Amino acid sequence: MKSIVAVDEKWGIGKKNGLLFSLPEDMKYFREKTLNKVVVMGSNTLKSFPGGKPLKNRVNIVLFPGGEKREDCTVVQDLKELSEVLKNYDTNDVFVIGGAMFYKTMLPYCDTAYVTKVKADGKAEVFYENLDALPEWKCEKEGEEIVTNGYTVRFTVYKNSAPKKF
Repeated sequence: MKSIVAVDEKWGIGKKNGLLFSLPEDMKYFREKTLNKVVVMGSNTLKSFPGGKPLKNRVNIVLFPGGEKREDCTVVQDLKELSEVLKNYDTNDVFVIGGAMFYKTMLPYCDTAYVTKVKADGKAEVFYENLDALPEWKCEKEGEEIVTNGYTVRFTVYKNSAPKKF
């Protein structure tokens, strides 16, 4: 299982149930990584999408305790049900895409994290784990800095040396 996220300099990821920055190159990167894959998210992340609609050309699985079943995505009530549903997919094709609490819950089970680092302070209200401070996580790859929509970003890949079985 993998995680994909964009963070600011303080590992902030969002405020007011939205992204901190509009980053066209990051959106392109996100699409490239997750297209035709499985994206797993909390209910607030789904609600933050345009029209509250799931992402196209992906299997969308939403952890939504008390949420009703939907035709356009798979809704699971708890982590046990999520674990059962995910058994139907190759773990290499599963991407955790938010929000903050869901990232925190699922991160120990991820073997890879694709982190877009933004050289800015987005004044975030919610944060991702600082992977540089976690001993089992190491940055294995850092791309060149690029500028997108006025922000300097760098695509990085972190690996977890001890992912837990989900």
